[in-house]
Amino acid sequence: MANILVVDDELGIRDLLCEILNDEGHTVELAENAAQARAARLREAPDLVLLDIWMPDTDGVTLLKEWSTSGALTMPVIMMSGHATIDTAVEATRIGALAFLEKPITLQKLLKAVEQGLTRGALRKLTQSMPSLSSMGAVAGTVALADMPLSVAELAPEPGPQVTQNFMLDKPLREGRDEYEKAYFEFHLAKENGSMTRVAEKTGLERTHLYRKLKQLGVDLTRKRG
Repeated sequence: MANILVVDDELGIRDLLCEILNDEGHTVELAENAAQARAARLREAPDLVLLDIWMPDTDGVTLLKEWSTSGALTMPVIMMSGHATIDTAVEATRIGALAFLEKPITLQKLLKAVEQGLTRGALRKLTQSMPSLSSMGAVAGTVALADMPLSVAELAPEPGPQVTQNFMLDKPLREGRDEYEKAYFEFHLAKENGSMTRVAEKTGLERTHLYRKLKQLGVDLTRKRG
């Protein structure tokens, strides 16, 4: 998946974002101030940065401007704040921020912003590595992917979880129910790429209860996410 840098001076915010993003299969590095963020930027070259605006040493907008002027703004940056004004958000966007998330951040908005940011970053890398795309429909830095030739592998449908299952009915009810529940949860885990957060939302279970249920049913939670 992706390497994501989370920069926030609040421990609770860092831990929460780390848990959610790890659950989505991403690798997360944490920084509590601009100094740590600079070091992490040089060390890891993240695919995406979630950057808080208000920090004690150097605020996020100043750090964003620093990266922009030095040529280090090579990754999408999503700004976060619970107290920023519209002017601040506009300034951050003008400097180069991809989006602005207002705290408290909802799960849906976070995942959507992260997905858009990673997509934008992937397109940017694609255009940089293939200059000839300008003659194939690249306009204003956006690649017209529909104009690109597809390989046979790309045209083939991707394998996915099986929607239908066969169950033996000549057995005790409890055993049959456990088999069905195991297949049900394995299907949704595969469909959501192993994301416990999304499976919990889909099935209507609390994550703690869901985790206990999966362990009870013997569902393999160690399989590598795709």
